[in-house]
Amino acid sequence: MNGEHDRSEGAYYSCGYENDNKARSRPGLEQMPSTLLGRWADSNALSLGVLGVGNIGMVHLKSALAMPDVDVVAAADALPANRDRAERAGVARTYDDYTTLLEAEDLDVAVVALPPFLHADAVECAADAGVDVFVEKPLARSTDEADELLETAREANIAVGVDHTLRYQPDMAGVKDDYDDGAVGHVPYASITRLNDHPLGRPPADDAPPEWPLDPDAAGGGSLIELGVHCFDVLEWLFGDLEVRDATMGQSLDIPAEDAATVLLQAPETGTAITLHCGTYQWEQLPEVNTRLRLEGITGTISNQDHLPENFYASAATSALSNVASRLTGSGPDVFGPTFYLQAHYDALADFCTAVREGETPPVDGADGRRTLELAETAYELAEAAESDTLEVPEVMT
Repeated sequence: MNGEHDRSEGAYYSCGYENDNKARSRPGLEQMPSTLLGRWADSNALSLGVLGVGNIGMVHLKSALAMPDVDVVAAADALPANRDRAERAGVARTYDDYTTLLEAEDLDVAVVALPPFLHADAVECAADAGVDVFVEKPLARSTDEADELLETAREANIAVGVDHTLRYQPDMAGVKDDYDDGAVGHVPYASITRLNDHPLGRPPADDAPPEWPLDPDAAGGGSLIELGVHCFDVLEWLFGDLEVRDATMGQSLDIPAEDAATVLLQAPETGTAITLHCGTYQWEQLPEVNTRLRLEGITGTISNQDHLPENFYASAATSALSNVASRLTGSGPDVFGPTFYLQAHYDALADFCTAVREGETPPVDGADGRRTLELAETAYELAEAAESDTLEVPEVMT
């Protein structure tokens, strides 16, 4: 996640929170106003509502508006400014409460872009309305909460998708393609690092940060939940089921939850040892990408850095400058620029909508979202055990 969360106090109640959503331009979208990003006017269009239209919610909103077979009918957010922004983007109706939206609208799909502590309630409300849900990660704050959420969905026979987007990024897909093709043979060791500045952002601070990202009870944890679950997901996508062998948590800032986590993993199927490190202590400045994935194979190395778009830095810089100018003039920034992160969100939501339309299991479903939480909980337990298992210094008799 990349520092685009809403920093206003009201965002604690109802706004998007994902932070790994710096923008990537979908060809042609940045030149087209939302009114021209038309949808097919036919009976196959999915009726979609967005619950929470902070920064990540707006990403999903604008992505859905750009989809030819999706009809975005409504959005909900507790903040008037966010509702105004959704209306300017082209949403006909907005609500100040997601429960009211779900009661009033006839939806096929609801995007849950609320803080984690509201996910279970939002899914329950959607289940009552018979609406399929696409949920921002983390799916829930714990495996217990995830189990209850998924049982509610099963009883209501609704589909659950989760926005784990690293696997949708072209650099990560390039790594997987090379690995699956046997480009470096057996991979004894791999490493992944994901860093950014969530939730405090770069100084100087214009506004106080929202409360919930700094509250482990509301968010489910610290940087391991914020960033690590994405890494767990892409690693199991590559190597199959993982086993957590060891973990340590750290804090470089005086905040309630960890802002750094290092996890040692083993992939039994491939015999790969993996180091995962994530942290929310490093400033992330466009167009830099603070994500590194390396596979050390017996005949060479595969790196996501080798699969960044050729024009990545040039296009990113251009879009970043455009966004700065937009802020100065009071117009909205281009959410599809300046990196490829938002393209991944678009593709993930589009895949979910396709699965719903065709009656198939979503490609990244609730079980995948729960699995990342299971791995995170194991890492937390090991780190806590290691911290408490300290040697007692014997008393020296004099």
